[in-house]
Amino acid sequence: MIRSMTAFASAERATEWGALSCEVRAVNHRYLEPSFRLPEELRSIEPALRERLAQRLSRGKVDVSLRLRNATGPAEALVVNLPLLDQLANLAQECDARFPQLQVHFTELLRYPGVLEQKEVDLAGLQREALALVDDVMREFSAGREREGAATATAMRERLDAIAAITLQVRQWLPEIRVALRSKLDNRLADLKQPLEPGRLEQEIVLSLQKIDVDEELDRLAAHVDEARRILGLKEAVGRRMDFLMQEFNREANTLGSKSVDQRTTQAAVELKVLIEQLREQVQNIE
Repeated sequence: MIRSMTAFASAERATEWGALSCEVRAVNHRYLEPSFRLPEELRSIEPALRERLAQRLSRGKVDVSLRLRNATGPAEALVVNLPLLDQLANLAQECDARFPQLQVHFTELLRYPGVLEQKEVDLAGLQREALALVDDVMREFSAGREREGAATATAMRERLDAIAAITLQVRQWLPEIRVALRSKLDNRLADLKQPLEPGRLEQEIVLSLQKIDVDEELDRLAAHVDEARRILGLKEAVGRRMDFLMQEFNREANTLGSKSVDQRTTQAAVELKVLIEQLREQVQNIE
């Protein structure tokens, strides 16, 4: 199955510790290169996130971002230790007669050790919520990659069909091109003042035909088209295979152009190279 390397997905869920959001985005890359932006409470789940990405992806530069926003706000995340505050109040009443001029402001009481306490976060629970959210986002992310990959595969098959059509057309031109080449050689040799040695004409014709023989290149192009179609139907990631195959396509198209002695085959070689380049650009986007 063809999957695109470029994709984006995001989601958010409410937890008892605040709003948890996740974003996953990816662009083209030769290998799998993940990077993470995580809040301090979720640093420890990075290995689990790497494992999840490795199970689903084989190529691409992937950015995973997790954010935690307190639902109650910073002030409400604090808890006042009322029993301790009551003890301090009772102590102040007992000591009031001894220190009549002593004044204690409420803000000073809050600085007393233990009066203000930070709400504890259940890290294990928060991490479970984060991993579950990442799983949801990764499912959406994978679905997006598959949708874009399907569209790319359709465009690639159209280019392969065009390459096959040009290859077939060139093959149909070859008998006519060979006849024209022989006629051209006959005319040139007829202009020679000295007679040829017996069999020399046939030798010259054979050598010329060998130089322009592109049957092997056309056979290879047809085989490459068949192989590319087969690869596009595989379930695993095929980007590297297709990337290698593009080099083979280019090699045959270049040889076809260098052997051309006819304007039609020269133009066909140019059109082939344009189609192959379009294919190569699309291959760079698939996993």
